[in-house]
This record gives sequence, structure tokens and C-alpha cells, in this order.
Amino acid sequence: MAAYNGAAYIEHQLRSILEELHTGDEVVVVDDASRDETVAIVERIDDPRVRLIRQQANRGYVRTFESAILAANGEILLLADQDDEWIQGRRALLVAAAQEGGVAASNLVLLGSDKPLRSPLTGRPWILRASRSGHRVRNELRMLAGDMPYFGCAMALRRDMVARVAPFPDFLTESHDLWIATVGNRGGFMRHVEAPTIRRRVHDSNASTPRPRGLIHVLKSRWMLMKAYVEAGRRVR
Repeated sequence: MAAYNGAAYIEHQLRSILEELHTGDEVVVVDDASRDETVAIVERIDDPRVRLIRQQANRGYVRTFESAILAANGEILLLADQDDEWIQGRRALLVAAAQEGGVAASNLVLLGSDKPLRSPLTGRPWILRASRSGHRVRNELRMLAGDMPYFGCAMALRRDMVARVAPFPDFLTESHDLWIATVGNRGGFMRHVEAPTIRRRVHDSNASTPRPRGLIHVLKSRWMLMKAYVEAGRRVR
């Protein structure tokens, strides 16, 4: 988990995570120099499975997730945002899918309604299909079009994938989740889990937002994804 000024929701999220985990599991929380009570709240949670790492300088969510991935010890790594809610059964579903393929991505629903997100392009429910896990080129093209619902909060990695995704490329300034998905699709490691495993909380401080972005920003992000595709090809050979 990458945390930054998450005092409002982080305890609720951690409680939902800890209910799912087993005795030998861990939650690695990397705090990105928060200026609120985030660290104090995490420290008050009395559970030996929670491991807090404090960064002295703010590095942004991409590099903070990178730090969390590199610090984790588990055989299967499940990514988590600081403000969502895990759905019962998430651990088992993502562990099984990641063990099989290497990279797993599930669907998610909105906290409060349990409805799926809607595609920003089509307006239809934004859903991953298990039968399309192996559609490597199609999945990449849909990512470039901005119509592929890969969210880091709904993803998992097998231990041997860490060396392929990390360190993150220097040019990666956003969308760590799309970078991980690119590695997964490029190497044929991706597995889609149709069941939702996360209730996503949408609020003004989300790192990723459904609000439209300017044309220049969109073009820059697409160029970054194309570079990510080339870099992923080098790493999965």
C-alpha cells in the first residue's frame, strides 16, 4: 500500500485487508511523507502483520508503490490503495489467478452501490472478461484507447514478476498499474478475474480520477504507454 494523507479512510481499508489475510501474511504500508495523521493511525493498529515504512521526502504515488513492491516479502503481492474496501474472498481469488499466470487483475465495484464503473468511452459497464485474458494485443490497444479497466488496487503479482516490473522505468510518472498490466499482457502472464474484489471509494483526492483530462495530458500518457510496451518487450524476453 502506498499511503499519503490518508487519515480519513486508511484505518477502514486496513481493517478490511486484515480480515482477509492469513497469519503469515503482511501488509507493507509505505507512507509518502504524509502531513496528516496517517502514520499515527497506522501505528495504532495493533496487528503484527502491519509493517510501516516511512519515506522522509514525498516521492509521489508511482515511486511509493515501487518501494512497497520491492519491500514486500510475500510469494504473491496484492496491491492496495489507502481508501478502498476489500471484498470477502479477494485474497483467494487473486492468489489463485496470480499463481497461475503471474499477473492478475480483477473487476471492482463502487463503494456504496456495488455497481461497476462505466467506460469513459462507451458508457457501458467497465468489466474485465476472463476469456480475454490472453488477448494480448487487443488488451494493449484498448489500454492505448483508454478503455481497459486495469486498476492497481485490483491487481496482484507473483514473486517472479517483481524482477520484470521493478524497478519501474524512469519515464513512468503515472499509471503504475498500466505498466504492470503491459508487462503482464506483453509476456502472456495476465489473468482476468471476473468477480469484483474491491469496493472503490471515489472522492476528490483519488490519485486516479474519472474526470476528463486535457488533450496534451492524454497524448503524453499515450506516448508513455507506447514506451512502456517497448520496455516491457525487453523485460519479458
